[in-house]
Amino acid sequence: MATTPIPGPAGLPLLGSMLDLKNDSLGTFLDAQRAHGDVVRITAGPPGARATIYGVFSAEGAQQVLATQAANFRKDNAFYQEVRESFGNGLLTSQDEDYLRQRRLVQPLFTRRRVDSYAEAVATEAATVTEEWRTAPDATVDVLEEMARLALRAVARILFGTDVDAAVEIVERAFPVMGDYVLRRGFSPLNIPRDWPTPGNRRAAAAHEELYAVCDRIIAERRETSGADAGGDGAQDLLTLLAEAESAEDGSFDAGELREQVLIFLLAGHETTATSLGFALHLLARHPDQRKRAHEEVDRVLAGRTPGAADLDALPFLTQVLKEAMRLYPAGPVIGRRAVAATEIDGHTLPAGADVMVAPWVTHRHPAYWEDPERFDPDRFMPVPEAARPRYAWFPFGGGPRACIGQHFSMLESVIALAMILQAYDLEAVDTEVPVAAAITLRATGPARCRLRPRG
Repeated sequence: MATTPIPGPAGLPLLGSMLDLKNDSLGTFLDAQRAHGDVVRITAGPPGARATIYGVFSAEGAQQVLATQAANFRKDNAFYQEVRESFGNGLLTSQDEDYLRQRRLVQPLFTRRRVDSYAEAVATEAATVTEEWRTAPDATVDVLEEMARLALRAVARILFGTDVDAAVEIVERAFPVMGDYVLRRGFSPLNIPRDWPTPGNRRAAAAHEELYAVCDRIIAERRETSGADAGGDGAQDLLTLLAEAESAEDGSFDAGELREQVLIFLLAGHETTATSLGFALHLLARHPDQRKRAHEEVDRVLAGRTPGAADLDALPFLTQVLKEAMRLYPAGPVIGRRAVAATEIDGHTLPAGADVMVAPWVTHRHPAYWEDPERFDPDRFMPVPEAARPRYAWFPFGGGPRACIGQHFSMLESVIALAMILQAYDLEAVDTEVPVAAAITLRATGPARCRLRPRG
């Protein structure tokens, strides 16, 4: 096995790269790849509490970590443990037989046919947003904030059917508190116990209790009824389907397991799609030539009607726009794992016990795969250039056995919502650059305002 020393930034004598990671972790990872290559070693923190992170940035290395040697890399790090503590041991965080059982129970709910049945619920929420924008102050909206609202309401409608408003209000209030809490504890070298009555612990506990309570109430009510209507077309909502999911091998979900799946779907199902949609809109608002192409495709294909699942294949340019937005602004910019066995990657040996991360944020900008990588160019995802790239040059949905189960749903929701917004509006960017940072998902640290001009 290779023993070549793994290079990396020297950092400060006492703190290593801690301040760089705190101030701009994504920029630090990008600089490390450019200066030291595709496998780097980054240390952070004072002596005695110093952490070491191994970054893997090539497409081939990402494929090893996530797919071909996935058994050597587990979700055993401190960050995932904090997510489990706050949001439960659902499909995102579970491992081993727990994960396999959950995946088997949930998989039938995410077939293409089943997911396509949610198109009407997405269109309903997109229509509400486009109508509300007609009275936006100064005809200006922050598209990232607005897409977060749209995506949350869409996933809540699909999960809960008619029980949308109460759930959305509590999620909007509780998720930011819990997300900040997870982030702070997940990357801190030392944490006090969660049950100590500090202001931060108490705020997080209150948000946790409120979120669990609304999920438990809706689950209890749903178990007293059946056949709830998610989108007005007779389709059952996802919570009902989860409650009814069972097999001779795996049994079914109890109330606690149902709540954990619901929370993970709420977390992963709205923040990721909102990021992709919001940045797709902002990028189009900054690039009038590409926006014109998108408008022409929408007008030609839909001719003013509401899009449905059957229209996805007929809107290839919109799909390319979304894929390019996900390249530049991947919702999961960094994916962490812990090595359980020494593993050779790109000529270097990652030791057992190492904290390892792959970074779509970096790989999606790797000059070996992307010419002029900071440029917005949806044509990168035309069939020929897309097929010529390594499989893991673009992996916004992760990959391997832990790839996101909701990939098709995310694309369905994004294409339908983007098409409906472009039918209704022309957009011009007010903020030309949007600063971002890595949180549980990619987070904008500044506004992404766009000026609206109604069409037609």
